[in-house]
Amino acid sequence: MTPDYAYCSDKYQYTMGKSFYDCGRKDEIAIFNMFYRKAPENNNWAVVSGTEEVIQMVENLGKAEEGFFKKFLPGDEYAEFREYLSTMKFTGNIWAMREGEIVFPNQPVITVEAPLIEAQVLETPILCIMNHQMAVATKASRVCRSTNKPVSEFGSRRAHGPWAATYGAKAAIIAGCANTSNILTGVKNGVPSTGTMAHSFVTSYGSSVEGEHKAFCDYIKTHMGENLILLIDTYDTLKCGVLNAIRAFKENGIDDSYQGGYGIRLDSGDLAYLSIKVRKILDSHGLTKCKIFATNGLDEYLISDLERQGAKIDSYGVGDAIATSKAAPCFGNVYKLVQIDGEPVLKRSEDTIKLINPGFQITYRIMKEDEDLGIIYKADVTCLRGDATSKAIESGETFTIYDEQDRYKYKTFEKGTYTFRHLQDPVIKDGKRCGVPHTLMEKKAFYNDTLSHFSPSERRLINPHYYKVDISEEMREVKIGILERINREIADFKID
Repeated sequence: MTPDYAYCSDKYQYTMGKSFYDCGRKDEIAIFNMFYRKAPENNNWAVVSGTEEVIQMVENLGKAEEGFFKKFLPGDEYAEFREYLSTMKFTGNIWAMREGEIVFPNQPVITVEAPLIEAQVLETPILCIMNHQMAVATKASRVCRSTNKPVSEFGSRRAHGPWAATYGAKAAIIAGCANTSNILTGVKNGVPSTGTMAHSFVTSYGSSVEGEHKAFCDYIKTHMGENLILLIDTYDTLKCGVLNAIRAFKENGIDDSYQGGYGIRLDSGDLAYLSIKVRKILDSHGLTKCKIFATNGLDEYLISDLERQGAKIDSYGVGDAIATSKAAPCFGNVYKLVQIDGEPVLKRSEDTIKLINPGFQITYRIMKEDEDLGIIYKADVTCLRGDATSKAIESGETFTIYDEQDRYKYKTFEKGTYTFRHLQDPVIKDGKRCGVPHTLMEKKAFYNDTLSHFSPSERRLINPHYYKVDISEEMREVKIGILERINREIADFKID
């Protein structure tokens, strides 16, 4: 990530910053939370991806020279502020959920505690990174949960630019994709990329049945020992494509004993029908281990439908549905001030969904041991750090959580019956990276493990069962107290 991504920002972050600077407020300690209010596509939850790039971005703050700031903050009145910005590095603390974590609405994915200007100017770049990657990761999760077959991410050509392709592919792998075609993602993360062939490879041998055969033979000969996937729908899948593939495999000694793995790819037509027919033809020629790989505008709904139809497909390649999060391309993370110099604050709104939780927060995931299922997740509760509920959980005492919208819905966890884990970990302390870094495959494994502890009804794509997510009583009281005070002030407010 290049240093200037720290300044991929909106100008108002810096115009507000000047006001804070000029009014002597720059060193007030602010706490901002980044969270989302509603998951896309009526999903129950979202998948975290992007926090590593946020850390890299924060580390690059303060690497721009004064002349850079003069280009968008010209004039003598900005001279002192420009000089300050050119040396302003991040000196605060950041807590974040791990990449691969499963997060519910209103839970802090990232919490920033820092001098006010430092925290404010991070808003846009944090949201830019996290909204993109969480959109892709959440969509990839949905697609991969639609089948128990491997799904490959093939969307670079449709992604919204090279940055989006590279980091979107990373997000997709975290959230379930078996691999990606993007070589830059592979190189950056130390994982192999994958690929087959395009129709242009076949047509480069001339538009003829024999040209298709020659293309297949040359491909096999030049990739012997590797995974061999032949694209068979350039001219006619059943009348020549699969037959030429069989012919080329056999002529080049490729059969079920081949160790590199081999198969064919379908990229058009009725994939359910064609896969069933192709499977029969391959089996009749003794190629029972030849895999069938399918692409062509797939998403979780089409894949689910193919599975219901009994398609004989061994793995799927998904492009723009994942790479652009096509059905819900704009993820809804927001970055809101929740505390200033020790005082909890909130934004009041007539839209209930926009009413935020105030104060310095931490989220606990409450777990129980089931003798048949092992560890299962039972509830999440977000507390004010150090409040009574937080202390009870940390010490393993009995505590009760209430539904914020319906006080008659509550759940008590008795002492000795539960365990817990924090969802937010320190990632930057006093301006310096901290914590243990994780590889891409470790992030993917963490996601898979986390997903396994939710019930099948909470994981389903359509009408998922809603997992219990609440806030502590103490946070609710602070929230109501602020709202009641504001409402009184509004009711009494007049001007002459």
